[in-house]
Amino acid sequence: MQSTQKYSEKNRHKFGKERKIMLFDLSIRGHHPNYIQHLIKYWQQQEFSGSLDIVVSPKFLTEHAEVVELAAKDNGVNINFVAITEEEENLLNSRKSRFQRALRNFKEWQILCKYAKILKANHCLVMYFDTCEVPLGFGAKSPCPFSGIYFRPTFHYNEFAQYHPSWKDSLQQWREKLFLSRILQNPNLKNLFCLDPFVVKHLDKFNSHVKGVPLPDPVETFPDSQLNSGNLRENLGIDAKRKIFLLFGALTTRKGIYQLLDAISALSPELCQKMCLLLVGESNIEAQLKSRIAEICESKPVQIISRYEFISEQEIPAYFQLADVVLSPYQRHVGMSGILLLAAAAQKPVLSSDYGLMGEIVRRYELGLTVDSTVPKEISQGLTQFLGEYSQKLGNPLKMKSFAQQNSAQEFARIIFDYL
Repeated sequence: MQSTQKYSEKNRHKFGKERKIMLFDLSIRGHHPNYIQHLIKYWQQQEFSGSLDIVVSPKFLTEHAEVVELAAKDNGVNINFVAITEEEENLLNSRKSRFQRALRNFKEWQILCKYAKILKANHCLVMYFDTCEVPLGFGAKSPCPFSGIYFRPTFHYNEFAQYHPSWKDSLQQWREKLFLSRILQNPNLKNLFCLDPFVVKHLDKFNSHVKGVPLPDPVETFPDSQLNSGNLRENLGIDAKRKIFLLFGALTTRKGIYQLLDAISALSPELCQKMCLLLVGESNIEAQLKSRIAEICESKPVQIISRYEFISEQEIPAYFQLADVVLSPYQRHVGMSGILLLAAAAQKPVLSSDYGLMGEIVRRYELGLTVDSTVPKEISQGLTQFLGEYSQKLGNPLKMKSFAQQNSAQEFARIIFDYL
């Protein structure tokens, strides 16, 4: 593969002028702020010429001010944040139903096209390409060449072990193939960056001009000396002899938290005595969780500690270093999860859903145990194994390290700018 600098020279010749790249991302949670941060850092390190315009929600500017400030650190680098207007933000309805999501996606595409014209972009990177599937499937046009990061393909899941599709899954796979057959004919679509490395060979079967590119899901590692995980354990009040099971991120029903709590309530008192469940992240069901946790703690000698709040990027690694086991009992989750990467970077085994890409990644890289996370009894059996005396064998540290290294933040940014 060509070096980034050589590729940028090639692009300048192709455009006949400096690159004017536009990143488009109206999401403010999950991976998105981190992805933008990694791209800004790499652009600054490489001292690219041209401009990088980042179109975001107005909320991004306040909720992720540290990312915005990063772009302003070097006045010699042309990086600009551009917020859509409050009126445009208000036009975007909720995503509660399939129809509402489709309608919102059409409106987002219109906003993307508007800003690509205003900013005179000669390439646009759609940071969450899945939102474009319906508009592009119905023939939406772009004012400039564009690429996208593809998060959630499922049409190839039949090749994964232990995958048993429901009729809804099969319908979704058929729908994806139909839309992709149309989308990949769009003359302005250049690259699809795929967080699922196993889908690229299937994209090639569409015989399209579009390049499918495997893309790391970026994770940063930190020396243990920088993390202060010992102080964190003391500050949280975790009993010294308990094994810590971490459930991190948005604490919602789709993360399998109720199935997890049911699984813990089924454990013996002897096992509960050895366990601390650490719940860390924002939650829209905090009141319900508190009630259920109180019930469990009344009947079982388990320690459950909750921190229902947004955790800054700087704090996150210390929680994973503190944990003995990282939990990801997601409910039929589609796509990749950064939780697996954070656990691998900290060399901590996972108890994960066996479904889809997550299950396949855990099995191939020996990151821990997979279970049918829709069944509390199976989660209980997994917890029991981790609470046993041979739990240190449930994961391969060398493969964990390899998995984390393959998904470095530097490599993520390098690959994207190599192709834009």
